[in-house]
Amino acid sequence: MYRPLADELRPRSLDELVGQRHILGPNGMLRRIVQSGQIPNMIFYGPPGTGKTTVARMIAEKTHRSLRKLNATTASLADIKEIIAELDTLMAPGGVLLYLDEIQYFNKKQQQSLLEFIESGRITLIASTTENPYFCVFNAVLSRSTVFEFKAVSAQELRPAVERAVRFLSERDGVEIRAEDEVLMHIAYSAGGDVRKAINAVELMYAAAGREKDGTVIFRPEDAQTVSQRSAMRYDRDGDAHFDLLSALMKSIRGSDPDAAVHYLARLLEAGDLLSPCRRLLCSACEDVGLAYPQAIPIVKACVDCALQLGLPEARLPLADAVILLATAPKSNSGYLAMDRALADVRAGRTGDFPRELQNVHADGAGFEREQGYLYPHDYPDHWVKQQYLPDALRGVRYYEFGPNKTEQIAKQYWDRVKNRS
Repeated sequence: MYRPLADELRPRSLDELVGQRHILGPNGMLRRIVQSGQIPNMIFYGPPGTGKTTVARMIAEKTHRSLRKLNATTASLADIKEIIAELDTLMAPGGVLLYLDEIQYFNKKQQQSLLEFIESGRITLIASTTENPYFCVFNAVLSRSTVFEFKAVSAQELRPAVERAVRFLSERDGVEIRAEDEVLMHIAYSAGGDVRKAINAVELMYAAAGREKDGTVIFRPEDAQTVSQRSAMRYDRDGDAHFDLLSALMKSIRGSDPDAAVHYLARLLEAGDLLSPCRRLLCSACEDVGLAYPQAIPIVKACVDCALQLGLPEARLPLADAVILLATAPKSNSGYLAMDRALADVRAGRTGDFPRELQNVHADGAGFEREQGYLYPHDYPDHWVKQQYLPDALRGVRYYEFGPNKTEQIAKQYWDRVKNRS
């Protein structure tokens, strides 16, 4: 019976596990918990192939409790009730250790059905999820659990796992496998931090590799590129990777790093996502560059329109121009801050009546104490005349402060001169 290589090479101890040094290192919190044998309810959160299931199995062996496994993609409420029925019987005299994979697929009622039993300790829950548990796990379950984040494994940490897989195949089948450093590192880098994916790539290359006359198996660079096409992309348009990429793009632009900004744009486009970066670039033009270089807004809008009309792959060209323009442009968030200050007052109820001078001309008829008295700025020098515009309740409030950039400082000097002459 066929058994996947990744399963054959599954670590048997924490020391064999690749990555996760932050929680499973010599003094890591999760390692100390596992070694103590006193296992609390836990939620393992992280991308696929980072060791969540493997660690759960190790914990089950350590505790010697009755282990039950459910996958939330296929399990039902009846499956939970069946496990609950085993409690306090000879099948589970010391309680149950329940490993619930992909808990994000359980609805609120299914998650709630476990509450009474995980709170009493009759069921110890170890759940895993690839999505942010603070968004997908019911709060009452979260409050009774400890969340541990599993991170994507670096290429440097993956390299030994790739070498181990090659060595295992060579010893198992009694053949010599030739794999250059270039090939091994390509597999490690292209796996996107997923140990399982890296080992699967080794297994696939081994199955497809030709044999030399002497029986030697050669891993060729072109085969490594073929089996790893786009495999480094860890992307889900509804998941954390999506929002992390968009956040990294925006923050790189805001931080004026064109190289990082282009890198994150490339990752988004390689994943086939055109609309999300377009929207973020329009936002960044207004939020981060803003009044320091107002021309950036129509330029970026033109680049986005061009990209949407071209479609991928050509859309990368105008979007690259837009990203580099924004990253290298002077920055100002003065408009963003002014709007937030104004919104804060409006939401707090600080509004007040319109100044009499600003009301519509319908208020100029008979029965009013005085006419509107609006002064038309274009009738005055420099097209400006002093009069009140904010409501009385907000008279003198300052929302906008000129930013310390050349464009806004020129505007400030102009208006200081005009307004101070009166």
